[in-house]
Amino acid sequence: MADKNTGKEKSGSSVFKTLWRWIKRMFCGASKELSQEDIFAVEKLESPSKLAVKAFFRRKLAVVALVVLVLLFMLVFIGPLFFPMELSFNDANQANIAPTMSMRSVPSGMKNNIKSIHGYANFTLGVSNDNTLYVWGSAKDSLSKLDYSEFPEEIKEGNVIAAATGRDHVIAITTDGRVIGWGNSDLGQYGAYKGNAENDNITEMPAELVNGTIDASKVQSLECGYQATALVVDGKAYIWGNKNTCKNLKNYEESMDEFSKGVEKICFTNYYAFALMSNGTVKCPGGYFGSVKVTENGERVKLAQYLKKHKVVDITATKNCFVFLMEDGQVLVAGSAESGENEIPDAVKSEKIVSIAGGSQHVVAVGESGRVYAWGSNFYGQCDVDGMTASKVYAGAYQTYAVDENGKLLGSAGLAGYPFGTDGNGRDTLTRIIHGGKMTMTIGAVAVIVSSIIAVIVGCLSGYFGGWVDMVLMRVTEIFSAIPFLPFAMMLSYIFTKKPIDENTKIFIIMVILGLLSWTGLARMIRGQVLAEREKEFVISAKAMGVREKRIAFKHILPNVVSVILVSMTLDFAGCLLTESSLSYLGFGVQLPRPTWGNMLNGANNSVVIQNYWWQWLFPALFLSIATICINIIGDTLRDVLDPKSSQEK
Repeated sequence: MADKNTGKEKSGSSVFKTLWRWIKRMFCGASKELSQEDIFAVEKLESPSKLAVKAFFRRKLAVVALVVLVLLFMLVFIGPLFFPMELSFNDANQANIAPTMSMRSVPSGMKNNIKSIHGYANFTLGVSNDNTLYVWGSAKDSLSKLDYSEFPEEIKEGNVIAAATGRDHVIAITTDGRVIGWGNSDLGQYGAYKGNAENDNITEMPAELVNGTIDASKVQSLECGYQATALVVDGKAYIWGNKNTCKNLKNYEESMDEFSKGVEKICFTNYYAFALMSNGTVKCPGGYFGSVKVTENGERVKLAQYLKKHKVVDITATKNCFVFLMEDGQVLVAGSAESGENEIPDAVKSEKIVSIAGGSQHVVAVGESGRVYAWGSNFYGQCDVDGMTASKVYAGAYQTYAVDENGKLLGSAGLAGYPFGTDGNGRDTLTRIIHGGKMTMTIGAVAVIVSSIIAVIVGCLSGYFGGWVDMVLMRVTEIFSAIPFLPFAMMLSYIFTKKPIDENTKIFIIMVILGLLSWTGLARMIRGQVLAEREKEFVISAKAMGVREKRIAFKHILPNVVSVILVSMTLDFAGCLLTESSLSYLGFGVQLPRPTWGNMLNGANNSVVIQNYWWQWLFPALFLSIATICINIIGDTLRDVLDPKSSQEK
């Protein structure tokens, strides 16, 4: 009650004080009684720019749009420093991968119990020491709807001793000796082949593996290639699948007797298959490819001649290379080393190597001291295990896993996934969106600057001088505005893209074309504003003082219409983004493989992509929509807060 009474007393006192101040101001004058603070308490003097800024930041939607746009600009202009892009990149094994970040995520049930790991493309298989099969990565094919993580009913917990994956199929060996396959079998990857094997260049899976069982304890190795599989049991090799996947598989059936005993392991590259024999020799079905050479003591010697004199204890393969571990612990690389697989570190040559593994584009080895060595492509960080200490290493397609003697995962490196998926060429959609956004926004910004400069010059001259100058310039403006914008821009872009000029020049020409065709609306708007401003007193005063006409037009009148120009430029920027994207979408803008948001949408312009690979069109469209919406919101807000006739915020 005391607080309430006190509040009433204060309220009553305030009322009396206010009445007393009014009486004093009425009879005595405010200047004699009010302080300076009281005099300016009602009305503070602020510049129009400060008032506009305050009004802008009171609009919550506009502030959000500004923050989003700034973040988007930072992403597309700073992001390329952290997301490098190769324009010529093409990898069929990574094509059309759905958004995922699980490609290096070893399941928790396997991390301390690893028996083997095998990966070929966008997912990886692992078998634990308790014979349980695991799969991780992008295991679902969006086109065929096959899900490789859905095991057949024959695969149960604790009954898998070995497993391997190819590009589109999986083969597993159970503890009771059955060979189980799942995935795609259109080219005889597993099971009984239903087509005509003679005409289709298919080596059928042996009937004894389809209908019977093998001695699981005698399984020596299991390897899957692109569309082929190799299984070695008690020294006998079985190879089946598409003969066209390797150049020398067509000759395999002619030399089956050579591989009926004494085989240790078979490895596939994209083009060849090699077999390691128990006596330390290496055989290639159909014969060696004699042009391949290796380096020994600084001299280049033919592979076939070298391997006849030296014993091989293990082999592995990358996409285009074979890697041989020799009896003396040296490592040799043969093949087309496009990713630097043959650039063996000097440290590897100085230590005896005890185990090797090959990914798609990199090689990993463990020395006698337990040190891990990795070389080849490190584009995804798959060689970042170099220098670790481990007992064994396993390589996925673009990953590396270091394991101790008990099967515990010590560390992993490499490709974790693609948050926005990949396109049909295996290119990272996020990286292309970042680089494409930089290109799209640069083109839009340059086009707006070009069009604004033309519009300011034409609008100011036409509005200020009037007469024949106004008539001529406005007729020119009408001619340009009568040109059908998009068809004419497409025509000019097509003409210039066919000229023998470099890509950067073509892009600059596209920017200029957009600017030259989009200035007419702003020029008319500036002309109208200048016509109104030139009749005001400050212009008459400037003329009376002898100020030059050009200075009056561009130094005195133009600053008074800058708010209109600013708003129009903001809105035109969004329009130029859409126009550039439209040109690229129609194939007349920036050409692939250089990305823009428009030509990324053009690349997704078919029913197969739209229905099955939604991420290839959704994310570019989303970024383009966000950018244009934010710019339009900012432009509309600027138009409202800079309007001097607006009495209140809308």
